[in-house]
Amino acid sequence: MKFLCIDCDEQMTFQDRQVPGDGTFAASFECPHCNRRIAMLANPFEAQLVNSLGVKIGGRTLEEEPFEQTRRSVVGKDNAFVDEEDTTGKPIRWSAESRERLERVPRFVRGMVKKIYAEYATEHGITEITPAVMDSARTELGLEGM
Repeated sequence: MKFLCIDCDEQMTFQDRQVPGDGTFAASFECPHCNRRIAMLANPFEAQLVNSLGVKIGGRTLEEEPFEQTRRSVVGKDNAFVDEEDTTGKPIRWSAESRERLERVPRFVRGMVKKIYAEYATEHGITEITPAVMDSARTELGLEGM
C-alpha cells in the first residue's frame, strides 16, 4: 500500500511510526514535493491484523523476491527426495539427473511434482525415474507448459 499526494500526484514518504502501548499504532507520511503530511491511526484489531501479516509499516529494508508472499505462506516439503514405494512395495529410484532436475522445481511444490512422477512411474511399471520418464509423463499428462 502506498499513499499518494492528491495535489502533486507524488508518492508520500514514511516519516514516523508511534506505538503508544494500548494496542494501536500511528504512522505519518509526507509528500516530498509539497510537504503535506497525513497520518494513519490503526485500532487494536487493525494493528493485530497488520502484525500477523508481517507487514512492516514504513517500508522495506530488503529487496523483494519472486513469489515472496507465496513463499512465506507455504511450507516446503523437506523430504522431497525420500524414495517412495510403488504399489508392490518396491522403492522408486530417481536417477542423479532426475534428482537434479527435480531440485530446480520450487520447494513449495516439489513434493506434489515428485508425487505426480512417482504415480506415473507406478502406473507404467517403471522402477527408476529418469529425465526421459519425466519428459514422457509431462507429455502424456499434458504438463508441457508447466
